[in-house]
Amino acid sequence: MGDYVLISAREDNGLAEQLGERARYVKTDVKKLEDHYRLIKEAKAWTGGIEVYVNCAGFSGWRSVGDADEEFWDEMINTNLKGVFWGCKAAAESLRAGSSIINVSSLAGKRGSTHNSVYCASKFGVNGITQALAKELGPRNIRVNAVCPVYVKTEGLLKALADKRSPAQGRDLNSYLDRFAAEQTSLKRLPTGEEIAQVCYFLSSPEASAITGQCLNVDCGVLPQ
Repeated sequence: MGDYVLISAREDNGLAEQLGERARYVKTDVKKLEDHYRLIKEAKAWTGGIEVYVNCAGFSGWRSVGDADEEFWDEMINTNLKGVFWGCKAAAESLRAGSSIINVSSLAGKRGSTHNSVYCASKFGVNGITQALAKELGPRNIRVNAVCPVYVKTEGLLKALADKRSPAQGRDLNSYLDRFAAEQTSLKRLPTGEEIAQVCYFLSSPEASAITGQCLNVDCGVLPQ
């Protein structure tokens, strides 16, 4: 029959409408706990319950420690880290046994890199939340996992890389990403958004029923572990 999907974001990009009658858009600011509760309330009113909660809102940005200011810190941490925690908190109160939470983290949650300390702090935190809640919610048979992608060519990433403080340093972005893939990945390519989604789908499925507390790299072999 297929799944029912609620897509939440600050602005509607039209994806829910494209997916058809089993998808809906709900305006949400992940930094606000009440928005997560409202999203879950709408999901339960529409379908009767929720089985999977995916926290995937976030953004990239590079600043040296000297250039990082309180505004940059607050926006990054509140979106990437607090937004994930609020999502987990709200979901944990409504998920039934056999359900799962999936947090979209980053390879930057596994290793540090230049001018990336604030982003790394947010993603290391996401991985910590994932591991801690796997232990806490496991007795209720609720699984919590994270996926840790490397670069994925999205509009948000390209915008972040266009900043001269990013690793691209003002170079042509496609050339930079192609060179990164050739030099840093085992498969000589970058993962696609669809591949990230497929891993999330697997982790939410019964086939992954014995997997929890894992922060799974989806990086085409940049960081073998």
